[in-house]
Amino acid sequence: MSKLQSSSLSGLCRMRLHRSLVPAALAALAVLALMPVVAASPAPAADAGLAVPPLAYTERTLGNGLRVYALPDPDASEVAVNLWYGVGGRDDPKDRAGLAHLLEHLMFKATRNLPAGRFASLAEEIGGSDDAATEDDYTRYYETVPAAYLERILFAEAERMGALVIDAATLAAEREVVKEEIRTRLRSQDFGRLVQADLPAAAYARLPYARPSIGRPEDLDRISLDEVRAFRAAYYRPDNAALIVSGRFDPAQLQRWVDRYFGPIARPARPLPTLAATVEPARRAPLRRTVHAPGTPLPAVVASFALPPDAHADTPALMALNAIVSNGAGSRLNARLVQAGKAQAASSLFERRRYGGYLALYAILAGDADPAAGEAALLAQIDDLRAHPVAAGELLRAKRLLLAAALRERETPDGRALALGRALAVAGDAAADRRQWRALAAVTAADVQRVARTYLRPQRAAFVRGLPETAAPGGRADPVAVAASVVENELAIPAGLPVVATAPESERVPLPAPAAMAQTPPPSAHELRLDNGLRVIVAERRGSPLVALALTAPAGSVADPRGRAGVAALARQWALQGTATRPAQRIVADTEALGASLGGAVGPDAASYELSVDGASLAPALDLLADLVRRPAFASDGFEPVRERALDNLDGTLQEPMALARRVAARSAFGTSGYGRPPGGDAVGLRAATGEDARAAHARAWRPERTALIVVGDIDIARAKALAEAAFGDWRATPPPDAPAPPADADALPPPRTRLVDRPDAAQAAVIVARPGPARSDPDWPAAAVANAALGAGGSSRLNAELRYKRGLTYDAGSLLSQTRTPGLFYAATLTRPESAAEVAALIQAELRRLGDAPLAPAELDARKRLVVGDYERRLGTRAGLAATLAGFVAQDVPIAQLRDYPDAIGDVAAEQVRQAARRWFAPQGSSLTVVGPAATLAAPLRAAYSDVETLTAEEAQR
Repeated sequence: MSKLQSSSLSGLCRMRLHRSLVPAALAALAVLALMPVVAASPAPAADAGLAVPPLAYTERTLGNGLRVYALPDPDASEVAVNLWYGVGGRDDPKDRAGLAHLLEHLMFKATRNLPAGRFASLAEEIGGSDDAATEDDYTRYYETVPAAYLERILFAEAERMGALVIDAATLAAEREVVKEEIRTRLRSQDFGRLVQADLPAAAYARLPYARPSIGRPEDLDRISLDEVRAFRAAYYRPDNAALIVSGRFDPAQLQRWVDRYFGPIARPARPLPTLAATVEPARRAPLRRTVHAPGTPLPAVVASFALPPDAHADTPALMALNAIVSNGAGSRLNARLVQAGKAQAASSLFERRRYGGYLALYAILAGDADPAAGEAALLAQIDDLRAHPVAAGELLRAKRLLLAAALRERETPDGRALALGRALAVAGDAAADRRQWRALAAVTAADVQRVARTYLRPQRAAFVRGLPETAAPGGRADPVAVAASVVENELAIPAGLPVVATAPESERVPLPAPAAMAQTPPPSAHELRLDNGLRVIVAERRGSPLVALALTAPAGSVADPRGRAGVAALARQWALQGTATRPAQRIVADTEALGASLGGAVGPDAASYELSVDGASLAPALDLLADLVRRPAFASDGFEPVRERALDNLDGTLQEPMALARRVAARSAFGTSGYGRPPGGDAVGLRAATGEDARAAHARAWRPERTALIVVGDIDIARAKALAEAAFGDWRATPPPDAPAPPADADALPPPRTRLVDRPDAAQAAVIVARPGPARSDPDWPAAAVANAALGAGGSSRLNAELRYKRGLTYDAGSLLSQTRTPGLFYAATLTRPESAAEVAALIQAELRRLGDAPLAPAELDARKRLVVGDYERRLGTRAGLAATLAGFVAQDVPIAQLRDYPDAIGDVAAEQVRQAARRWFAPQGSSLTVVGPAATLAAPLRAAYSDVETLTAEEAQR
């Protein structure tokens, strides 16, 4: 299952298989072997200040075997409910890869007391979120909802554990949805098939991890109704599950509800199945595979090394080794391969598994690079780790980065539940989380070198080269077959499997009513200005040492001069190459010494830098931010490499149909100015930009009277002011350079158009209906936000109801309403089979019309308003999310009082206001249609439906 949030169309999957090898592209690499057990070095005293606070939980086991973990937090406003089952892709039976994933989808259908379609809206209608993930070792179902609804979610989770309805019609429909998901993830995403199918198949000789957990279409077609029911009966049982509840709740009341809803579920008499194989034999010689896969924009080389099970004593040292190799801009692979010009991107994937894991080092190369050279560069780094101890400072940096990431994860109830659940499912022990973090603090350089020598042996590696499909002889793909020696479980189908049907409405047990609970106060922020005009905005947030910083100036890519799209982004990247007092390497070192990574970007309306640091490190963190905006060196020899990297990244990111479609849709709606220009630039603008252009863009953006500093954490405004004065108080404005031409106004926007972009190799078509939407500060915004939520936010949106659940035409559909200073982009979009693209476009346009034709029914209006508010409040649940929201207000010219007032503004929206906003801003007659896919299939149906179809090549579309 999957849902698209209103702020993104990235296709967040219920099956979390998007582990990246390249940003938003390369996912999981896999190799597994049981390595020799090697005793760890004697542990010295732990590094001071590197302790991760242990998870405070209570544990209880019911008579039926269900383990219950409670992590109460009285200061939270929400509660997270996680149900972890000890079953995943590893347990799929022979020739049935994807059965666990398919069953996960079916778990969102009907139960005895909840009819079909009810689960899709259950959490969203109360302002919550829900999702699930099928991994190799487990399947996780999770919801985060207002605390008053805890009993309702416990009831629902117990329902689908004990009374799930599985019928032939539902199985047939969801099987097609999963197959559409496979097309999306394996063929329409960069490196998708390479990562999720080819690499595991090349890596394993015995363990069933060799198969793709997402599934194989041919295996899905073999799965029968009896097999699904038997698989569920075998694994979805209380003695194979752990319930984790985290957040705001009464612990005693929780246990009473658990007893009421889960206690009656019987433990099956049959024993729980075990894996037929739990040990992968050590590789005796390196394995090498070359694959030609669709969605491979650039050559990729990967070297994977088998690691021990997660519970092994060497895991903390391996955590440190991986962080040294890949975490942060100062990591070895980034510094020694990317910055040295040997790779476009390079990092590692550290996968921890129940029966063994792997460390996969990879490099993404330039299109004309020699894969052998890339592989040699990876091996050189491995040899160095084995031959020499890491420096003390490098090890400390790695530990601090890991600590900071753990603290950020544990800011939310669901993050704490996730950390505990991973320890249970992967290490096999809830206490493993605390034990591993304590051991990490004591890891030495000798430990890191020892595990490198033990596990990173080139003779035991699996080397895989992923090359474009077009480079294969005859242009054919050559997938890697799963080895015949892989051991797969057999599925027994016992007689008399229970069959559950949804009860008649009059006999159903109603959902529990919400509990009466006091509301938590909304966050608020305070602001002041320094004498030089710098705006300081502070939001106090107690309970963690983390402080989130954002420095933003409302001058983004919209201000790029005509013909210079991307120059503001180039200026920001150039500034990171060094300041008057810090070379690039020291910027990275100083950032990561704080346990931080430097975030932020150039968006349409603003440029920003972001950091999350320990409160004790605020002064050096602010000095670093001040240095970047006040004193960039802009060395003349640094501009050209920045430009070349931007062009290389542009080539890679536009290989995916949806990424290309979004770019064309923005150009169709806004032309070549304003929001029609991509923030990162286009090929024409990047090639035309000069160093002087970039210096001018920086000077226009970063002036004290235009800049805002946002501070969120355990800090008051007086201390924030003193720190800001120390870092920025003597910053004085200089005369700004001439401003570029302003963006086009609404009267100058191009007329709607229909564009078909030919991608002959695309397995799916991207379909986008787009037009200008309201500015974030427009009085229509709250009503438009509710209209957008009804149309395309969440699994229960109208688009998903029509395109996915009713017709099975897509895996996921959604809509986006850009939050911009002036009218920005609105679009509705999905991926579908090419032969269905014209039909899908018409259905999207019909939903847009319907939204403006009639007001929402009261129940739908209330549910979508709750969803908007719930999504908003969850964004404010972390310090970084709250800081980013405030930075967005600065960029969009929104008063910071909306931090507190926005939920009330959404609550006041009436159904007629939603209809009027949809009619004004979403009407299909003012929209452009963009379709990206194989023109040979798409052209005729599109031309039959639309008279103005313009066909472009992919190269023409990117200009």
